[in-house]
Amino acid sequence: MKKLFIAALLAVGMTSFAQERKVVTERPPKEQMSLEQRNQLQLKKMTLELDLNASQQKEMSTVIAEQSTKRDARMAERKASKDSAKKQLTAAELFVKKNQMLDEQIVMKERMKKILSADQYKKWEDIKGKRHHAMKKRMVHHKDGKPARMIDKK
Repeated sequence: MKKLFIAALLAVGMTSFAQERKVVTERPPKEQMSLEQRNQLQLKKMTLELDLNASQQKEMSTVIAEQSTKRDARMAERKASKDSAKKQLTAAELFVKKNQMLDEQIVMKERMKKILSADQYKKWEDIKGKRHHAMKKRMVHHKDGKPARMIDKK
């Protein structure tokens, strides 16, 4: 009886490995929207979320345009440095980069306070916090695919 059970287990195990694997077909690359189209969509989304008036929309369109050009420049710079060589940043370079990023965030917060009303600003902060948390959840895995321990500091 024991041998029959082992033989049945082996047969089931072998047939499961003998199944055909589904071949994943590559999708054609998606066409990217233009910078103006992306900016316009982002502005409309913010208008819906925060109920912006016409003057606020005008100011936000300039802010969004500036942000997107800076983002594209940073992405191009990162891509160029990635292609050239994989070098680790020194502590001083990392400090300068992070300091610059935090300065930009402070400036952005001040600009948003000037443009938005108190209620709109609070709602914007809430939305920004939710997006940040969702991004953190998606980035739980490291580059090598191993799960990382995510400690949420409150």
